[in-house]
Amino acid sequence: MTDTPHGPQEELYSGPLPWDIGRPQPAFLDLAQAGAIQGQVLDVGCGTGEHALMCAALGLDATGVDLAPKAIDRAGEKARERGLTVRFLRHDVLRLAELGESFDTVLDSLVFHIFGDEERPLYVESLRSVVRPGGRLFLLCFSDQQPGEGQYGPRRVTREEIADAFADGWKLDSIQAATIDNTAIPDGVLAWLAALTRI
Repeated sequence: MTDTPHGPQEELYSGPLPWDIGRPQPAFLDLAQAGAIQGQVLDVGCGTGEHALMCAALGLDATGVDLAPKAIDRAGEKARERGLTVRFLRHDVLRLAELGESFDTVLDSLVFHIFGDEERPLYVESLRSVVRPGGRLFLLCFSDQQPGEGQYGPRRVTREEIADAFADGWKLDSIQAATIDNTAIPDGVLAWLAALTRI
């Protein structure tokens, strides 16, 4: 698998990263506890695997994909340490159709906002290729309400940008204000949590 224009992945996770907090993001944990995450689950850009591991602990069939080899290795180690069965694959989130599979629930924790205008439609179509009709996508991304553009984190995203990106082939169920826990900003980062259904 080759790296794509969204950046070389070999060096990621060679040191601490602010989003790698060693536990699920509270927004996704709340969804899991509410029973919203169901069936076969795909965690895109899974990092060191906390959301896929959370799903496996709930008895769900979980797969995580990421391009960073160190992240995938660490995720596998966590699964073994916790006695959980999760499939972790090194794979490009822009080429999810190549998995040849479909899922009931897809989780995007902090991936959508890394893509610029040219790659964003490719990413949305890639997601659509792996969500079963009637399946759900839950997306957590940086909000335009977070101050300090360029000082910390990726490009901020508006509610309208999310709605526009998923205008075709999806039903936008909700966009709610949320928080991203991280190791750099103690009070967390302002975020949007979007819930969508694949039409």
